[in-house]
Amino acid sequence: MERQVQRDLEILTAISEGTPLTQRDLARRLGVALGLTNLYLKRLATKGFIKMAEFPRKPAARKRLQYLLTPKGIGEKTRLTYEHMAYSLSLYRRARQTLRESLSLLPEGGMKRIALCGTGEAAELAYLTLKEFGLEPVGVFSRDGADTFLGFPIRRLAEIPGEEIDGVVVATFEPPEEPVAELLAIGVPPEKILTLRRTSALAAPDRTQP
Repeated sequence: MERQVQRDLEILTAISEGTPLTQRDLARRLGVALGLTNLYLKRLATKGFIKMAEFPRKPAARKRLQYLLTPKGIGEKTRLTYEHMAYSLSLYRRARQTLRESLSLLPEGGMKRIALCGTGEAAELAYLTLKEFGLEPVGVFSRDGADTFLGFPIRRLAEIPGEEIDGVVVATFEPPEEPVAELLAIGVPPEKILTLRRTSALAAPDRTQP
């Protein structure tokens, strides 16, 4: 799903929740600049998906804008939600197949000590797939560490070189170039890195999705 489409769905969903939102609130929620949020809202309003109404913040105080979904916007949100679900399901299936194909070779090659890099839905999928092959991750790692994931303490990526591992699964549905670059930078050999999607940063393309 294109990033622009994801933004549209995020904005329409936020507005549909009924809580008054300022552009600054929405920008923080989306993680984008205030000016870009303004452009998104204007585009959705031009398409007739949202409308803006003024409401008083306090009696005799200046007014703020409240964003509301139009009937057309409700239909668009429903369509985008369905499209997002279909995309997510397709991505999940492709990633699972890729993991199954990659991980099925690990026990044969004597690779049993696998680390998980990531803590989201992709990491949950990777964990379940590892379990299918009788493998238990030696640890879960992220850039900053802290907290827990599936009962594992989340450790910092910088600790990986000190571990005796046979491979690292980069568990993300997003393009993996950034985490792969971080792993290479701390000394993880490229042949030990497994990704869900192809990346030019690795020297072992046969272990990534075609």
